[in-house]
Amino acid sequence: MDAMNLCLILYQVIVIIAVIHVVMDNRQPAKTMVWALILYFVPIIGILAYIFFGVNTRRKRLVSRRSLDQLTRRSMFKYAEQPDLVLPEEEKPLIDLFINQNFSLPFGGNDLSMITNGHDFFLQLLRDIGKAEHHIHIDLYIFEDDALGRLIADALIDRARHGVEVRIVYDDVGCWGVKKRFFERMREAGIEAVPFMPVHFPPFTSKANYRNHRKLIVIDGNVGYIGGMNIALRYTFSTWRDTMVRIEGRGVYSLQRAFLTDWYFADRTLLSDKKYYPVIPVEKTNTETLLQTVTSGPSSPEPEILQGYLHIILNARRYIYIETPYFLPTNSLLFALKTAVTTGVNVRLLVPRNGDTWLTSWASRSYLREVSEAGVQVFLYEAGFLHSKLMVCDDHIATCGSTNIDFRSLENNFEANTFFYGKETAQRMRDIFLNDEKRSTPLTDIPDRISPSFRIRLWESFTRMLSPLL
Repeated sequence: MDAMNLCLILYQVIVIIAVIHVVMDNRQPAKTMVWALILYFVPIIGILAYIFFGVNTRRKRLVSRRSLDQLTRRSMFKYAEQPDLVLPEEEKPLIDLFINQNFSLPFGGNDLSMITNGHDFFLQLLRDIGKAEHHIHIDLYIFEDDALGRLIADALIDRARHGVEVRIVYDDVGCWGVKKRFFERMREAGIEAVPFMPVHFPPFTSKANYRNHRKLIVIDGNVGYIGGMNIALRYTFSTWRDTMVRIEGRGVYSLQRAFLTDWYFADRTLLSDKKYYPVIPVEKTNTETLLQTVTSGPSSPEPEILQGYLHIILNARRYIYIETPYFLPTNSLLFALKTAVTTGVNVRLLVPRNGDTWLTSWASRSYLREVSEAGVQVFLYEAGFLHSKLMVCDDHIATCGSTNIDFRSLENNFEANTFFYGKETAQRMRDIFLNDEKRSTPLTDIPDRISPSFRIRLWESFTRMLSPLL
């Protein structure tokens, strides 16, 4: 037997073992079939893709969920008491869901600012950084080494030299293109900057599939940000539409809890001192604004944010408006949207006409057409790239954060969303959606998207098969 035949036999054995591994993992049948087909029909590349992105490490307990819950419960119980908090009866089932599943406590007494472009966001962030007196906590997927990134880094270095504690958690894969010297310069100035789940070849290649996609910033424990923006110059472009929420008040405690949990995981350092949960007089804030910050990830026993989405959609009575840059829904979410439309709910979905990744854009087309045919009003944003991630329902519930409507966000990534309860906040979020809708085109007005040729439909169907992996 020559060397070539021996290599082919060896490769076939590896493929068979990999396919058996996929089948024995008992994941969703659609994912099992996709991975089995890729492994069998895409030589070499299929094996490498499975090693990096297919091996399911959830059972290996990337995060000790029980121990982290104990740590965060201890700190939150000590410092976040709200004896006078009254929960709205209508929202109590959803609030209880997040408390029971995620130990996400609701907080009243908050002032909110809705920020819809990078220019305003980064100017406000720089002002808040400049006012920091005790600590700055940043948890991001991308911290780019560009003109804006260096400007933010300089501002952080300045505060660190004035005695402010500065901690940064950045995603190792999201910052693969950033040179080590960028973070080393900050470390030399006294900033603690750690990567989230570093990927090293070959021991931890499978961890490349599970990334920290959260965008959280906490300053002095009383000002916080959550939404879709990372630190990179492209977020300041006029063609980039995104949403961040600036929170001032007790709701920042929930952002702090999310950051300190990630910090413990990334740095193995427990920070639970009272100084990170400063006393915030409720009379200085809007007591009507109630919120919960919910985290989800591959270490969670259940997909908490997805559960929240499903609860909101299935309990809607009048309308649901959703903005997302990517639309590759899970079967449960797809079914919920169709069910809501069937019951007479006005469901509107807003996505970018031109995405930033061609494969994801093609994979989403058949999903968009499917929900459109079911009665969902689909709009394609024309004024640039829509990266905003928000949902608003019936003028009383809204959510904004890092979660996209796709398999990766809902099942694989570590994500964070804040859920807001109350008429005023929901209406402000609704107005953001309606303003974006004015700069959009209904999908039904684009003939080649509604009735594509056979060749295009075939390509759309092929890319849709890959959607659980994108």
